Amino acid sequence: MSNVKLGIFYYSSTGTNYKLAKLAEEAAKEAGADVKLVKVPELAPESAINANPAWKAHLEETKDVPTASLDDLDWADAYIFSAPTRFGNLPSQMKQFLDTTGGLWFEGKLANKVVSAMTSASNSHGGQEQTILALYTTMFHWGAIVAAPGYTDDSLYTAGGNPYGTSVTVDQEGNWKEDVTAAVKHQAKRTVQVASAVKNGMQ
Repeated sequence: MSNVKLGIFYYSSTGTNYKLAKLAEEAAKEAGADVKLVKVPELAPESAINANPAWKAHLEETKDVPTASLDDLDWADAYIFSAPTRFGNLPSQMKQFLDTTGGLWFEGKLANKVVSAMTSASNSHGGQEQTILALYTTMFHWGAIVAAPGYTDDSLYTAGGNPYGTSVTVDQEGNWKEDVTAAVKHQAKRTVQVASAVKNGMQ
């Protein structure tokens, strides 16, 4: 039984990264972790959301998901972040949340946390790897320990082969072009495993 507390932080406009986060939550619980799944605050104007029926519907469907706070970061031993790519970078909603962590960073409360990341895009060269690496840059400044999946399981190959974190390609109807279920679950369990080793090794 793991003694790891895992925070899963996601941003999703139409649901893809919410589904990735839910898969990670399921696998982490199977691995024995105490899991909190939270969404970062939405920053987009209401007019933009209302112009996209799928976006509006997803916000309504997930209205009961707790909103991420700095206390959630402080609480957790490990993190999984999931967010879509925006021009090869993080969406502003996720970046804004990360930009509020200066106080925790200054107090050293983010050091030695274990972190992993997932993403999505609408085409196979849409910036998935770069988006995950952009997030990891922040983690390096925190002093966190990145637990990328690498090629530690065959599921990574069938999911598209991204060693930095699971990524999925989504068409205009929201359909996934790769079966990433096994890769997400492997990544989540690996994150819990690494976090457990780090936590127990530092006691």
